[in-house]
Amino acid sequence: MSDLLRRMEEARAAIAARGGVSPKVGLILGSGLGDLADQIEGAVRIPYGEIPHFPVSTVPGHAGQLVIGHLEGQPVVAMQGRVHFYEGYTMEQVTFPVRVMRALGVETLIVTCAAGGLNPAFSAGDLMLIVDHINMMGQDPLRGPNADELGPRFPAMVDAYTPELRKLALAVADELGVALRQGVYSPISGPSFNTSAELRMLQRLGSDAVGMSTVPEVVVARHMGLRVLGVACITDMALPDEPIHLTHEQVMEVALRTKPRFQSLIRGVLRRMAAI
Repeated sequence: MSDLLRRMEEARAAIAARGGVSPKVGLILGSGLGDLADQIEGAVRIPYGEIPHFPVSTVPGHAGQLVIGHLEGQPVVAMQGRVHFYEGYTMEQVTFPVRVMRALGVETLIVTCAAGGLNPAFSAGDLMLIVDHINMMGQDPLRGPNADELGPRFPAMVDAYTPELRKLALAVADELGVALRQGVYSPISGPSFNTSAELRMLQRLGSDAVGMSTVPEVVVARHMGLRVLGVACITDMALPDEPIHLTHEQVMEVALRTKPRFQSLIRGVLRRMAAI
């Protein structure tokens, strides 16, 4: 594990050398949601390819750069686009940016994603507060030797999504008049979409939304003791008996339509985060 720690330090040092603030909040901005990073003040922008050992985004809609500065008075570091397991990266590579965020001083992670709605009460364009997850990716990012310096061998995942942050997000949404669903998120490995039988299974297991990301980052964040808030943008309905097959471009289009509500919610949470 000394190799992981070495790579983390090399990445941290390269980022710190570019200047900017010491971030306390990390943001992972998913498909079509990266515009929020453009609002960061005093921003230092670093393409992933210029950071040692950092994986590089290959999917359209993911700008692939780290943005460091202030947002609503909070010192933040934002991933403007993420990398995915389905791109061919290992789980360690997918979650390496979260490790580096922690090395930079991040204490709270806000993770966002695009997802398909499994709950018939949902609609495309809804925002969903992630209250829990069911990992259907077939792998755990902590598999292999444990880095005791980073976290315990068997970290608890009960309340993986910090209750105080969920409560804050609901309060902010109520104040802003933003409808915020709540539900369980299930990631699959991708990149193929689910069959109708698989979607029916996920519904019966208790899943409200399905995607191809987020949970590996959350598991690693909790392993290192970070607080976590998760918000999914429901870009399409993934109902087994009436599936709607959107292209990636259509998914991003729906995500972009939710942008004002999404940005207002996240900015409101950041504005009030110092109080909890």
